[in-house]
Amino acid sequence: MGDAGEIRMQIAGPAMHAGTGGVANNGTSPATAAPPTMSERVQWWAVVLVNIVFLLGGQSVASFLGRIYYDQGGGSLWMATLVQSCGTPLAIPLLLYFRRRPRSTAVTRPPLLKISAIYAGLGVLLAADNLMYSYALLYLSLSTYSLICATQLSFNAVFSYFLNKEKFTALILNSVVLLTFSAALVGVSHGSDRTNSSVPEGKFPLGFALTLTASALFSLILSLMQLTFDKVLKSDTFYDVVEMQFWSNTAAAVVSVAGLFISGEWSSLDGEMDGYKKGKVAYGMTLAWTAISWQLATVGMMGLVAAVSSLFTNVISTVGLPLSPIVAVIFFGDQMDGVKVLAMLIGVWGFLSYIYQHYLDDAKVKKILAE
Repeated sequence: MGDAGEIRMQIAGPAMHAGTGGVANNGTSPATAAPPTMSERVQWWAVVLVNIVFLLGGQSVASFLGRIYYDQGGGSLWMATLVQSCGTPLAIPLLLYFRRRPRSTAVTRPPLLKISAIYAGLGVLLAADNLMYSYALLYLSLSTYSLICATQLSFNAVFSYFLNKEKFTALILNSVVLLTFSAALVGVSHGSDRTNSSVPEGKFPLGFALTLTASALFSLILSLMQLTFDKVLKSDTFYDVVEMQFWSNTAAAVVSVAGLFISGEWSSLDGEMDGYKKGKVAYGMTLAWTAISWQLATVGMMGLVAAVSSLFTNVISTVGLPLSPIVAVIFFGDQMDGVKVLAMLIGVWGFLSYIYQHYLDDAKVKKILAE
């Protein structure tokens, strides 16, 4: 986020994100590319806003339903992991539609073996990340889980610096420190994690560690996805986004299904369904809507990574930070004591620091375009 070329590529993105992966259509570099027109900027922001809605809506609903699944009698960790990636068939119509559309530029596709290995690797990482999040949501109240998840922004700032050549500014560093401090507050005050949810006793330290590790891995995955768009695919059209989402999540689903059978949890699913407090239909609907919600969130997440950056994507996913603990208090009876309130306010402060940095960057872009 330092020089004008990088800012233009990230904030004024339409000229660079029209399907060329960081190179303008006329072959010029981002720093010398023609400024985007107003219609291009409006179109780009419209795409970004749609992806933001998908990410925030899907993420919030999926986390909420995930907690309900455990509270109503669900106990299969691999099933909770599987629903985070098994919604990929919903992307097939989009994949077929955008595949038939002509591309605006000729981009050489990487070798099939190379791209397959990348998608498979991302899928394995996603499956591991989803499993850790499943454990974390079982062991922690939703409010605590949400507050700790905000640390993914800190991790992503670090990964983006090393992998995606993002620049550190004072405001971003301030954001990283504040979000880290917010999570630390939650970690040292686990006595406040009382809730009406069915959270196992004595599992807070493990839940905290798993959430922190999962947040770090999630941030790494986002940076690797951005690196794939920039260096391997060299294209970030919507087709590329959906393709990556489809194949990486398919790989994650395969790993999750294997885990479900190898662990033996598949044999207990009938009993779990019979014992679900709200009934079999509610059991199926909870899992189905969780899968759909995660699918929407994943499409939005990858769309933002391609259109802007992995760091910006993590910032947007953190927007729900102030809302989740409040929802958890209302629906799950989580205790919201002074420490959690302080941690939430510090987290919001860290989030706003990063948003203000983007505001400054956008103002700089407008000044560049006006010259």
